[in-house]
Amino acid sequence: MTTMTDTSNAVRFREFKMPDVGEGLTEAEILKWFVQPGDTVTDGQVVCEVETAKAAVELPIPFDGVVHELRFPEGTTVDVGQVIIAVDVAPGSGDAAPVAAEPAPEPVAEPAEPAEPKGRTPVLVGYGVAESSTKRRARKGTEAAPAAASAAIQGEMNGHGTGAAVAEARPLAKPPVRKLAKDLGIDLATVTPTGDGGVITREDVHAAATPAPAPAAPVETEAPAPVAAPAPVAAGARETRIPVKGVRKAIAQAMVGSAFTAPHVTEFVTVDVTRTMKLVAELKEDKDMAGVRVNPLLIIAKALLVAIKRNPEVNAAWDEANQEIVQKHYVNLGIAAATPRGLIVPNIKDAHDQTLPQLAASLGELVSTAREGKTSPAAMAGGTVTITNVGVFGVDTGTPILNPGESAILAVGAIKLQPWVHKGKVKPRQVTTLALSFDHRLVDGELGSKVLADVAAILEQPKRLITWG
Repeated sequence: MTTMTDTSNAVRFREFKMPDVGEGLTEAEILKWFVQPGDTVTDGQVVCEVETAKAAVELPIPFDGVVHELRFPEGTTVDVGQVIIAVDVAPGSGDAAPVAAEPAPEPVAEPAEPAEPKGRTPVLVGYGVAESSTKRRARKGTEAAPAAASAAIQGEMNGHGTGAAVAEARPLAKPPVRKLAKDLGIDLATVTPTGDGGVITREDVHAAATPAPAPAAPVETEAPAPVAAPAPVAAGARETRIPVKGVRKAIAQAMVGSAFTAPHVTEFVTVDVTRTMKLVAELKEDKDMAGVRVNPLLIIAKALLVAIKRNPEVNAAWDEANQEIVQKHYVNLGIAAATPRGLIVPNIKDAHDQTLPQLAASLGELVSTAREGKTSPAAMAGGTVTITNVGVFGVDTGTPILNPGESAILAVGAIKLQPWVHKGKVKPRQVTTLALSFDHRLVDGELGSKVLADVAAILEQPKRLITWG
């Protein structure tokens, strides 16, 4: 006797809710939909990009089907737990059964999270598809292109890719080679590949690169990402109102909280960094530094890490609930980065353990990711001290506000050629001003002065990186 399965009451529609995409956030703004009603979606496919108070994040959907309805238009701020998209998981099966809500997905996956389905890779929400089954829809305004292999998509979902749809015409190169080309300003499409199967190698990129000019006087750090042009102002308008939301809203709240919670103290020192600039020029020619970006910020970061090593009490946090000072035995070095969505402060995890080439690579990856708007919430959490480079704007110095929860922030001013007394004579030297703000509950004046003096001494005599480091 054959048993017939009655599917007439089966749930045909599934709803996908706005997940908590980052450490207890309550809302997110839908920046862009990558699908429209009638489009086919597959498990793990990115369907939209949302902006939280911390970062822009792409959301993959955890099931297959055909898009039935988008519940909110682009630009809408949606509470966590609200349904944002309905998907027909049984297209062509007749009349629809009542819509069933998809259970709220788990928060962002951490390494310690338990079991995932066999053959799947954990992504931001739900699970990615098994190999060779995921396809991603091209962004609106571009031609749809076949997706690359599943592994490439999963790498992109976890922050290892470029964030753009993969096209068939895209030059073949490994991620480190792509990063090298980006750092050198080389368009991979113009490079002749010599590797097996038409893969571009490091040697191909170096061959296409032209010699970089000698470093100029201004500090050679990464320029901020271009800010989107403001909307045109109506003729005769006397003011413009801009909604405060997302990252900008979070910045405002964090800065107010920091300024009125932690008692700030700022100290300044002006220092001759001529030898540091010479060291930067020498490192650029060093074969051990090939493939990474070398600039004064790298030496300044290393100098601060050495100063913290010599004065470990500065690397601490204030526990208000328990009335305790928590000393950190690791340094997560934050780098303030200007982006179109506002100032963000991603950090280099365990920067104190990194060699100079490793630190250079980490700085380059951090800045590149921030420029692309792909910085994850996890990358901005857990910082202990921060560097902000106001010199890139031609500013001499400033009084930086502490990143919430951190003990100190170092502002680096513009490096300029100035008259300076050197060996008893007035000579033109490369000079900059450093400003160190610190939490006076954690750091007293003596300790703060020692840290700042150590950084200045290293920049004046970089050989101290060897004797002190």
